[in-house]
This record gives sequence, C-alpha cells and structure tokens, in this order.
Amino acid sequence: MIDSMQPLLRLAHSPDPDDAFMWWPLVGLGDGGPEVDTGRWSFELVTGDIESLNHQAETGQWEITAISCAQYPRVADRYAFTSCGASLGDGYGPKLVASSEQSLESLMNTRPNILVPGERTSALATLRMMCSDFEFDWAVAEFETIGDRVVAGEADAGVLIHEGQLTYADQGLHLVADLGAWWEQATSLPLPLGGNVIRRDLEDQWGPGTLQEITSILHRSVQWAMDNRERALAHAMTFGRGIDRECADEFVEMYVNRWTLDFEDRGRQAVRRFLADAARCGCLPSVEVVDFITTGPVQCDT
Repeated sequence: MIDSMQPLLRLAHSPDPDDAFMWWPLVGLGDGGPEVDTGRWSFELVTGDIESLNHQAETGQWEITAISCAQYPRVADRYAFTSCGASLGDGYGPKLVASSEQSLESLMNTRPNILVPGERTSALATLRMMCSDFEFDWAVAEFETIGDRVVAGEADAGVLIHEGQLTYADQGLHLVADLGAWWEQATSLPLPLGGNVIRRDLEDQWGPGTLQEITSILHRSVQWAMDNRERALAHAMTFGRGIDRECADEFVEMYVNRWTLDFEDRGRQAVRRFLADAARCGCLPSVEVVDFITTGPVQCDT
C-alpha cells in the first residue's frame, strides 16, 4: 500500500523472475506493506519489456529503472548506475540459437538474418562484437516470440534472453554460441547485461545524499530477497511465463547473486570494458564517465 504522505519513487523493471524476486520487498504483497525499511519513501513497481524501458529511459520517465547496460551511453546524462540490481552473466549469457546444429562460423558465412530482442540491448551489442568479422542482418522481435519464429523458419537464428536461455532445447533449437561464454573467453570478465539506474535530478529535488540513500534501500531489498529466498521465489514464479519452479530457481540463481548486491571492482571493470569495446567497434556511442552510486561515497569511473 502506497503512503500518500511519502514521496513516491517509481521503479520500472522487466517482467521476469529475477527482477520480481529482488524488488517486491520494497512494496510487499497484499496489505502487509514493505518487507524492508523504505525510509521516507514509498515505492511503486511498474513493468515493461527491456527494450521499452530502454526507450523510456531516454526521456527520464521513471525515477529508477532497469536498462540494458548497452543503453547507458544514451542516458548517462539523466541516470547513474546504482551499485546493486545489475544482471551480469558470469561465464554465460544470451544464447544464439538456430533450428539446426551448426558452428558459429558456418552460420555466419551464410550472411544470416538473426532475430534480436531490441536495438538497444546488450544482447545485440555483444552479438555485433562477437561477429564483427562477419556480415549479417538483424531484425527486432518481441523477446518471447524469437524461439518460435526461428523454429517456424522466419529467420536463420535468434538471440534468446530471459528464461529462453534455459528452455530453447525444449523447442528443438540448437545452441550456436553463448554470448556470455564468448565474452568471458575474450576478456576474463563477466558480461554486463542489465543495470539498475537512478535519475540524477533526484539529488537536486530531495537534497544532497539522496541517491546514496535510495541506493541503500535498494540494496536492502535485494539482500532481504536473497535471505528469504523461498518467499521471494514464490512471488517471482508469477512472472515465469509458464516455466516450472526448478527452472525459475535456476534462472534467479543465474542473475540474482553477489554481482546483484554490488558490481564490485570486477563488475565495474566489466562495464567499462564492455562500453569501451562496443564503442570502439561502432556498436555503441562512446561515453566518457560511468557513474556508480554506492551506499558509501559516490564512485566515478572514467
């Protein structure tokens, strides 16, 4: 229940088990109120697919929002990363799949048409870096339709995100390449996929230290969910699009972990390397400064 006497912060996230898992403690379920102390703030959770959230971030629509890490250069003037809430693939990530078993080289030598979950997604940026020596065409499709459309022969291959990373074999699809595994082999770093960002103007509106104050609350929410895994997972299951509990548990384990509590130095290094490499090959605009709002002093990385 939202307290009308408290300033409202709207937190936008993708309708997926991992995001639902870590943010519902900010609002609670039913009339019980939040599971964590939200201080002077009330929170409202809103959902949208990640490409929609990427677009909305360009106008600063939400006070706090999930974005693709690849979208950060386009919104860095409005938003900064919070140190918690990120999704990093530690040796795994989006899956490039096809309807037949084949190598990456054999697929790319055909100049394939590949379905991707959005122009501004980290999945597309990583695919372009991985396949920079090849020519291919891509088309944007709603992420939950990509597997079925590849099966139907509408495209030569597709990049799967969210639970599709775990269920593609059930559709008769074959793995061509794991983008996170490729990135780790190339850089020895985790693949930064999604980030949680906070609007910079909240500091002017509500006073010095506001961004750190809110980030501390967000950290409490993620920590509470991890400490109360069964309750959090039960709620996350409602966003699973038909997957069973075991699959939802595996998916949450992949993307709500120590990296989600804090980027840490290695996670920050991964973000900087990802954005720099993508800009160098023309996949993303360049960005000079990457800001991470922590629960301590603000850290600015160049």
